[in-house]
Formats: sequence, structure tokens, C-alpha cells
Amino acid sequence: MCLSIPSKVVKISEDETVCTVDTMGVKRDANLMMMSEGDIKIGDYVLLHIGFVMNKIDEDEALKSIETYKEILELMDEDERKKAILEDDECPNRES
Repeated sequence: MCLSIPSKVVKISEDETVCTVDTMGVKRDANLMMMSEGDIKIGDYVLLHIGFVMNKIDEDEALKSIETYKEILELMDEDERKKAILEDDECPNRES
């Protein structure tokens, strides 16, 4: 199962094709090509999948999800936590 941690948009490129997101303190670039032009603004919370912004989510729901995710992370050791945060949007396609 894949979980996507809500990420906050902190920067958008001039051509609006790439944004920088903050995922629980980890910053990375994400592609905006799956979104309509102008859909995403700085400060929005988004969900990523394989490096692409897939959708924008409500801030209250994003913050609730982050809190739940923090509870899950507290149960992991440090290496598992780092891996979960750094690789959260790189979920491989798996067949059930």
C-alpha cells in the first residue's frame, strides 16, 4: 500500500511546470504538468505520486493527515522514518 504525505507548495517556477514542496521538512521538486494552469498556488497542500502533483487538498485535511502520519512515524526507527518521508511519492505499481 502506498501513502502520500501531504506536501506544502513553497515555490513555483516561472513557467508553472515545476514547484518545490515541503514534506515534513524535506524539500523536493515536483512536476505540475498533471494540473491545470494556475490550479496550484504557493501555500497549497498537494499529494504527489512518482514526482508529479496529482491533486490539491484542503489545508485542514492535510494537517490532520500529517498529524496521523507523525504518529505512525513515531513507531518506526530512524532509518525507516527517513525512508518513509524521502520515498513517499515513489510508490511502485504493485499487482494484488
